[in-house]
Amino acid sequence: MSAASSAALADPPKPPLEPGRASAPAASPALHRTASIRTPPARYRSNVDRWHTIAPDTTAVLDAQGRAKLAIVSLNTGERVELSPFTDVGGFDASDLDRAAGVLREPSSGNAHPVEPRLVDLVYRIQTQFSAPEIRVVSGYRTPHGRNVSNHGHGRAIDLIVPGAADGDVAKFARELGFVGVGIYPTSGFVHVDVRDRSYFWVDASAPGRRNRERGILRDLAIKSDEAAAERGELRLAPFSIGTDVDKALREWEPLPAAAPDPDGDDDDG
Repeated sequence: MSAASSAALADPPKPPLEPGRASAPAASPALHRTASIRTPPARYRSNVDRWHTIAPDTTAVLDAQGRAKLAIVSLNTGERVELSPFTDVGGFDASDLDRAAGVLREPSSGNAHPVEPRLVDLVYRIQTQFSAPEIRVVSGYRTPHGRNVSNHGHGRAIDLIVPGAADGDVAKFARELGFVGVGIYPTSGFVHVDVRDRSYFWVDASAPGRRNRERGILRDLAIKSDEAAAERGELRLAPFSIGTDVDKALREWEPLPAAAPDPDGDDDDG
């Protein structure tokens, strides 16, 4: 996570809406002001605590089949979408993926990008694993600048909070999914999840507005998670994310053997 992106949290918005509420006014652009601070202010930590909290007996909204819907709430705008999966592990139609991309847009610019379908599936699996009523998003799409484009700039990454769950537990579960990047930010108070060809895990203790202090961890687990995912037939990325010819990609795509993570590659928060 870059200093610029972590700075976005220096002056946080109000806590998100309660589950089931329709919409909220756009949050103050103060969330996107650049700041230079050494430690999170007390107000920030207070908001992080609230973002992790849910009201007693709050549960996920169910669809007509009795299956939990994926609920995504943007902490920047207060917007919320509820998406119905095809199966217990995800699968969403194109219109729902468009709605997800809308709520994951960059609030400061309004720029949006198609979201990687597998990422949405993984986020749904995280929500259902912890029986959470919703997923609260700190950052989704971020407009690329220069040549260093993170997975946020490809619609493949989300910085999230699972209300009612500890970040460490969320990160532990996400690492088991395979072909993922998982970063835990204990000072800033969220978990980064992305989809990629080789898993890579890290911890970054930097405070909002400070230079990142990423430290790679659990290399052996990353390799084993990818091997297990390959055995389960998990896809690294959806076929159509490889190129523009969808039919050709579907005909030619084959699972690749699991490979060791490359800390020198695209291994930070995106």
